[in-house]
Amino acid sequence: MSLTVDLNADMGESFGPWVMGQDAAILDVITSANIACGFHAGDPDVMATTMTLARDKGVGIGAHPGFQDLQGFGRRRITLPDATLANLVRYQVGASLGMARSLGAQVRHIKLHGAMSNMASEDQHMARVCYDAAMSVAPEAIIMVLAGTAQERAVRELGCAWAGEIFADRAYNDDATLVDRAKPGAVIHDPTQASRRVVEMVKAGAIIAESGTRIDANIDTICLHGDTPTALGIARSVRSELEAAGVGLKVFGDRRG
Repeated sequence: MSLTVDLNADMGESFGPWVMGQDAAILDVITSANIACGFHAGDPDVMATTMTLARDKGVGIGAHPGFQDLQGFGRRRITLPDATLANLVRYQVGASLGMARSLGAQVRHIKLHGAMSNMASEDQHMARVCYDAAMSVAPEAIIMVLAGTAQERAVRELGCAWAGEIFADRAYNDDATLVDRAKPGAVIHDPTQASRRVVEMVKAGAIIAESGTRIDANIDTICLHGDTPTALGIARSVRSELEAAGVGLKVFGDRRG
């Protein structure tokens, strides 16, 4: 059986007249899009435009909820009561589903953003609160998780549909969590470096940490951030290197248990 993988990117993160990223161009490269729900980034017009582009290009659409933190781009850690966190996720997923339905599109997956995701990758209880909330609104959606972390343990416990994700442009700790963005080397900007490490990880079926440690992982999808200056170059380089290595590209399916 040939090896295949999905390429995803976070997008729809512009706001009013302020533009973030090169969404239209990146949508020509990726197979799945995680579209902001208006709390960490984006707005209703941007969500509608981005979903329409993804729909027309045959790219899988995902809801991308985060903390209500426009100024901090959802990357500041915020501690909330479980009920508040759950409602925060429900509200955003509901907006995503409603907008997609109005456009004749479908939200097929859900991926947490930024600090919410990083915290849930360390805290299985928090991850479960978020995923229970998301599934209360979209029970058929596939949960995209950071492979090998507390997020994966949460979906396995829930028995829901899920897909494992690695990052092309982020460095890893030995426990499969992402290196803090404040640390040097946490974000990879060089397209050649990003693409080579992705091919190595996909072929190995493992996350390769900064220390060289290999962590066995279920790699269904690769994230290419849309908000970095070299995002488009990295996306094109990763796709080209994967194809050259004989890795097929298609929208991910789901796992259970």
